[in-house]
Amino acid sequence: MTPIPTEIHALIARGGLVVVNHSGGKDSQALYLVLRAIVPADQLLIVHADLGAVEWAGAVGHILATTDGERLVTCQAARGLLQMVEARGKFPSPQQRQCTSDLKRGPIERTIRAITRERKSKGVPAWGLVVNCMGMRAQESSSRKKLPAFKFSERNSKAGREWYDWLPIHDMTEQEVFATIAAAGQEPHPVYKLGMRRFSCVFCIMASEEDLRTAARLATEHPELLNDPHLYRKYVDLERRTGQVMLMPTKKHGRRSLEDVTGVRAHAALVPTQLSFPDFAHARVASA
Repeated sequence: MTPIPTEIHALIARGGLVVVNHSGGKDSQALYLVLRAIVPADQLLIVHADLGAVEWAGAVGHILATTDGERLVTCQAARGLLQMVEARGKFPSPQQRQCTSDLKRGPIERTIRAITRERKSKGVPAWGLVVNCMGMRAQESSSRKKLPAFKFSERNSKAGREWYDWLPIHDMTEQEVFATIAAAGQEPHPVYKLGMRRFSCVFCIMASEEDLRTAARLATEHPELLNDPHLYRKYVDLERRTGQVMLMPTKKHGRRSLEDVTGVRAHAALVPTQLSFPDFAHARVASA
């Protein structure tokens, strides 16, 4: 990992609010561990965008189990991903990622703005100073490689706010992410050991075909891993009702349904096998 920019140390010294965008996945976990080492606990805020039925179970519980008691706030969009697809009649695409803007970035930014107003009402001197930290890494894709690791956000620097976006683990490799987690004596969310490479949405438009096959298998064999045990069937039914498919066509394979990609039939009889999975149903967090 590259050294922490001097600008970041200066913003922390000024009392800035450092926000951890935390999905519960491995990159967010490593991101938090990096920030924990340099940011006073009372300046560190963890925000989780709750994706509801479409994300893996235990996300919030895993965050609580791998953080040190800093404030955790959850937020949620007015409608979920499946409702969004139903209303629009099509799925998001890599070029038009409404899922990211509407379900994650928008709710998280609204939550941060609300907390700056709360800080102002409490008389915090640097109430409007924000360092918004995200776990995107250059290794993930060519588009993410091009992202600036640190920038001033003109869009969010309004109404007395001074807002910066920072990608603290932008230059980390996947191996370094797992090493950072292990060095802290922690483990990533259990689905990684079960074969998943990505977290957050169980069936993601950005996922590899291998991940989609693994997710479909886990969804049918181990429904306790999902917030909604019928999620896979709902995706398949949604494709049929809208006449659209979740994934973009490829030159090699053309247009394929989710069932075509995974090889798992949604309406086949389920033969679930119960796994030992942490029960975080009673975890207490604040909601935006």
